[in-house]
Amino acid sequence: MHRRLLCGVLTLCLVFGAVGCASFTAATPQKASWLDVFDTVTGLTVYRMDGTDFYEKAEQLHHRLIDYHRLFDIYHTYEGVNNLKTVNDNAGKAVAVDPLILDLLEYGLSMYERTDGRVNILFGAVLTRWHACRTAALADPSAARLPQEAALQEANRHTAPSLLEIDRGAGTVRLTDPQASLDVGAIAKGYAAELAAAYAAEELGFTSALLDVGGNLRAIGDKGGQPFSVGVKNPDADAARPYLLTVGVANGAAVTSGDYQRYFEVDGRRYAHIIDPDTLYPATYVRAVTVLCPHSGLADALSTALFVMPVEEGMAFLQTVPEAAAVWVLADGSLRYSPNFESYILA
Repeated sequence: MHRRLLCGVLTLCLVFGAVGCASFTAATPQKASWLDVFDTVTGLTVYRMDGTDFYEKAEQLHHRLIDYHRLFDIYHTYEGVNNLKTVNDNAGKAVAVDPLILDLLEYGLSMYERTDGRVNILFGAVLTRWHACRTAALADPSAARLPQEAALQEANRHTAPSLLEIDRGAGTVRLTDPQASLDVGAIAKGYAAELAAAYAAEELGFTSALLDVGGNLRAIGDKGGQPFSVGVKNPDADAARPYLLTVGVANGAAVTSGDYQRYFEVDGRRYAHIIDPDTLYPATYVRAVTVLCPHSGLADALSTALFVMPVEEGMAFLQTVPEAAAVWVLADGSLRYSPNFESYILA
């Protein structure tokens, strides 16, 4: 069944018709979207492709994304599938898993090293406590509360990356600490979008397309020789300008981390979902960070890492990742750019 729905408000909203229209001569773009991938709205817009069977190919991509979603899911089980929830539920035991899970986890460990510990897929013990409080607060705002400090500190004792054992030969994963827990929220959507983009380009013949996995946007090719035009959303929902600026993206990714979508409130104060590993509390340095780079998984990890750093520290860190550029939205709504970001700005 095709689920062709108009995409809702996303972290990054596609802005059509602003770039490359004069030289773009293909037919009206074909669109599809789904609600059953990574618990978000996933949208596909194809401008150019080999062949004409768009909906058949779109559904093939849809099924591929569902496979990634099920494998990387930490909240649900699926018949016949050993996924990340299976690993968490069997902490202390070796679990046979799909090679894609091994790939994702190895990538996650590499991101821990590359981001100086700011992205940690073993941070699940801490994140689980914040997730439980957020879920309870959204269900009943009058009962909103914060995790206990002692519980957070105890949970943090079970977050070392060394607690994850990956055995490539046996095809197994083991959490050596029964209280350790995986959480791949900082990389999974971006990593899956990168896999899906490669599949769409190499096997489905999409040569000019945009894939948006809940705001993790991956451009396949370009738009008639020009970059796609992408609007960066304003974190202030009441602002007169819904988008702060427009940037060009071609054959690469744009990913945003922010405090304005997943959060809860206690005594009038907002607590967002991105937790600073140094404080064990939600980071409050900025409202949002958008990262542009060729690889969607890297963009996803970097947006999280930069969100939990002071801006100046993030600026210095980003110099070690020359393939990436970033814009920070500060608390007062002003913007800070990495030195190479302005070259991407269209308006």
